[in-house]
Amino acid sequence: MTQSTDPTELARRFGTPLYVYDLDRARAARRDLFSWLPEGFEVFYAFKANPHVDLVRALRGGDGDGPGCRAEISSTGELEAALEAGYQGSEILYTGPGKTPGELSEAVGRGVQTFSAESLSDLRHIGEAALAHRTVVDCLLRINSATASATTSIRMTGAPTQFGIDSETVAELAPELRSVAGTRLAGLHLFSQSNAKDEDALIGELTHTLGVAAAVQDDLGVPLRLLDIGGGFSVPYAQHGGRDSYPKLRTELEAALDVHFPSWRTGTPRLAVESGRYLAGDCGTLVTRVSNVKVSRGKKFVIADAGINTFGGMSGLGRLMPVTVHVPVDGGTEKASLVGPLCTPGDVLGRGIELPADVRDGDLLAIPNTGAYGPTSSLLMFLGRPAPVEVAVSGGEVVSATRIAHVRTPVENGGRR
Repeated sequence: MTQSTDPTELARRFGTPLYVYDLDRARAARRDLFSWLPEGFEVFYAFKANPHVDLVRALRGGDGDGPGCRAEISSTGELEAALEAGYQGSEILYTGPGKTPGELSEAVGRGVQTFSAESLSDLRHIGEAALAHRTVVDCLLRINSATASATTSIRMTGAPTQFGIDSETVAELAPELRSVAGTRLAGLHLFSQSNAKDEDALIGELTHTLGVAAAVQDDLGVPLRLLDIGGGFSVPYAQHGGRDSYPKLRTELEAALDVHFPSWRTGTPRLAVESGRYLAGDCGTLVTRVSNVKVSRGKKFVIADAGINTFGGMSGLGRLMPVTVHVPVDGGTEKASLVGPLCTPGDVLGRGIELPADVRDGDLLAIPNTGAYGPTSSLLMFLGRPAPVEVAVSGGEVVSATRIAHVRTPVENGGRR
């Protein structure tokens, strides 16, 4: 008999805290994103949003349901998830500012052929790993543009940063960048914003990025074969609402590409964007159980079994968007603070938010749009509480029910990578 895939019913079955990922919604997000883009664009899924293998497998496609996403990773753990989900090394872009020799060697050895280089020294490290495996790998130069178009919640350009090569230095560095043994310059990687506030902001930043890329191509003196212009596609984070739509994006990008890269329609360069939150965000629901309700000096606190060890831990460090959850409520509401179970005053999911007026111990609360930046961006090990159960569902059926486990294992020879 078919069992319910309703998140609250699954919480009664598997316990809480519980994440439910609707893979059909992830596939719909993938189709939508491709539909907003000009024909021929590739999409890289940023594993940092959610590396759950079943979700990754759904976004990879191969199900006769339109084009699938390639993989953008930045660790050997994400590499393992990509390979388990069915990706080949040739479908993976390896990024990040702190790639170690051990990580690079493992990635090259397992078939990764394309890397994003954040600096000349990073490019040399990639080349050394490739030479050790007697191969040559393609590299995108990540560029830190000196200018930007839009103001967003997270900016990664226009200031001193560990990300990318300063655009104004490319011309001077070009001879060295072109001559690193073991590497072949394939193109550029620009990622300047996250979570654009609206379509006009997204268009402004991406079209600006195309102009920067054309100028850098001239400074570099190498024709681009692949150009990754980043992302910024938006979806609510633990709030009600749907993914943003971008009906003007295709036309605006095509016009900008005709100006800056006139041969793009014939495939030179290949073009790509990347996204994590947009593809994964609205497929997830977090269900938490109320453990205790109390009043302190006139303020109501609803204490749940999901805290920053389960959701939004990095946001508390200012690394992601602030967390103020929205719990759908039928009936009367009352302002209260929704807090987690941890022994720290920082364990807050929402301060003074609308919660059911009659909420009591044992009630289940469902938080929408939590498919991105959930367990793996939280403080999972803090205080040793179990990780939440993660259930993937598709077509009205449970695909899998798993929990991340932390196991201490012996390490030989220092364990350095």
